[in-house]
Amino acid sequence: MTNNGRYPDYPLFKGLQRPLELMGLQGRYIYWAAGVAGGAIVGFITAYCLMGFVAGLVVLATVLSVGIVLIILKQRKGLHSKNVKRGVYVYAYSHKV
Repeated sequence: MTNNGRYPDYPLFKGLQRPLELMGLQGRYIYWAAGVAGGAIVGFITAYCLMGFVAGLVVLATVLSVGIVLIILKQRKGLHSKNVKRGVYVYAYSHKV
């Protein structure tokens, strides 16, 4: 307690239940973007060493383009999008009698 008999005040941070966001990317897609960037750099270095500068640039542009498109498409579906299996499932022998 403080000297005037009240508990100390602490700032309350609203919005902590929201997903993490960085430059328009939310949650797990931040890690996906980091992976795409890292993969593009490694691909550029590998292609540059094996085939030359132009091939490295082609690999870099291809990996970045495909990665960005996939991230945008997946992010539009939502942060918690999962595979939804449609149909009727019968679990035979799920419990022993």
